[in-house]
Amino acid sequence: MAVLVKIPTPLRRFSEGKTTVEAEGTTISEVFQNLESECPGILERLYDGEGLRRFINVYLNDEDIRFLNGERTTVNDGDRVSIIPAIAGGSRR
Repeated sequence: MAVLVKIPTPLRRFSEGKTTVEAEGTTISEVFQNLESECPGILERLYDGEGLRRFINVYLNDEDIRFLNGERTTVNDGDRVSIIPAIAGGSRR
């Protein structure tokens, strides 16, 4: 199943600058494995030794996969997967 993966700006060096990449799979995990073949090196930015990095948020269409079935969330042809790095910091003004 082909899904469209939205690549955030910090990871676009792995996608040759593309903002979106088409990937195949039936789950988020499979889509990310396939994404690695299209964007070599991206997986090590998404995963640490325990799974998805804490500061990486992933949405299937408009739903946070943490509230679905995590990386085992099923995807359908034409779905949109968004990778959103968490942003923290700022001033106390």
